[in-house]
Amino acid sequence: METQLKEKKVMGLERNIFFTGLTSFLTDTSVKMIYSVMPLFLLSIGATKTELSLIEGIAESTASVLKAISGWWSDKIGKNKPFMIIGYGITALITPLYAIAKVPLHVLIMRFTERVGKGIRTAPRDSLIAGSSKSAGKNFGFHKAMDNCGAIIGPLLAYIILLNFPKDYRRVFIFAAIPAVLGVFTIISFVKEAKKNKEDLPDKIVLKDFSKKYYIFLFIVFVFTLGNSTDTLLLVKANDVGINAVYIPLVYLIFNSVSVLFAIPMGMLSDKIGRERIIIFGYMLYSVIYFFFGKTSIKGIILLLFALYGIYSAATDGIQKALVSDLIDKDKRGTGLGLYNALLGITLLPASLIAGILYDNVNSSAPFYFGALMSFIAAIMMFIFYRRQVVGKKQYSI
Repeated sequence: METQLKEKKVMGLERNIFFTGLTSFLTDTSVKMIYSVMPLFLLSIGATKTELSLIEGIAESTASVLKAISGWWSDKIGKNKPFMIIGYGITALITPLYAIAKVPLHVLIMRFTERVGKGIRTAPRDSLIAGSSKSAGKNFGFHKAMDNCGAIIGPLLAYIILLNFPKDYRRVFIFAAIPAVLGVFTIISFVKEAKKNKEDLPDKIVLKDFSKKYYIFLFIVFVFTLGNSTDTLLLVKANDVGINAVYIPLVYLIFNSVSVLFAIPMGMLSDKIGRERIIIFGYMLYSVIYFFFGKTSIKGIILLLFALYGIYSAATDGIQKALVSDLIDKDKRGTGLGLYNALLGITLLPASLIAGILYDNVNSSAPFYFGALMSFIAAIMMFIFYRRQVVGKKQYSI
């Protein structure tokens, strides 16, 4: 029994957790190579800042319904791996095609298709992570760290390519296909399907199966996400204050490097002191960061804000998923996490549209002030949610 347990561990982690993280590292290396140059590529082929935000919002939102469907389907059949293979496979196929885009509409079509892949894989993958052990915070923290390791390597590779081939964004897209293909190979070869007995599978899943706390938390996430528009505007802001285009991938690298350093510690801390406290901290930090993004035009401060943005990311992304998994039954985690991920994606459309319109029609500071306000409101709501949980537990214990 003990030998079997050791065989399942890789670097102290469950085998599936490690190799799912490795797949995310490879895929995110590819995606972030593209993401770190996409705003400038879109502007170079005639996109406005509103169109830039809208492309990201439409792609994320319209594909996000698949996150709920794939999560529900994976719960019904008790399998995660097929959805992961298909989802990561679509991303690998689409990645090099960005190189042939001529107008913003081409990018929108490809971005939408790639997000379909993400929509198919996300909830089943998160369900696999949540069900692997009791340390959900640590597991999601590791996954977030691997994501962001890829997000460090990706912009760095993009920077090296642009340094040698200035403004040749299409070359970046072609090279980005290599780690994406390796990610699919890793899933196929090393991730094992978690076997489930037929009697453990839910007969049916309806919305009333989920608790009131779950839906309240989703509403808080909706409020926050409404002010959390696409990160492309942060990169545009960095370029607007005078940071040279060739260095923009390195600016994005700062954010991801800090997030890697803090993701696992934040996840482990949430296992000890509670997810809600960490999320409240993350929302408040986001509010401060966005306020100063709107306020400043000093390059040094912008770089500092990107570093702080990495801490915010470590304190929210994986922790929110861990809290969602805490609030739902284990046989319905795919559906619950799918609804959560779908909400994030769908809300990105109005959030990005609002931010893009404010940027183009008011001024460059307006979308950041709006984001700061919404995150501050969400932090207050999260604090009330947390206090009611604490009071409820005390009453129950009495």
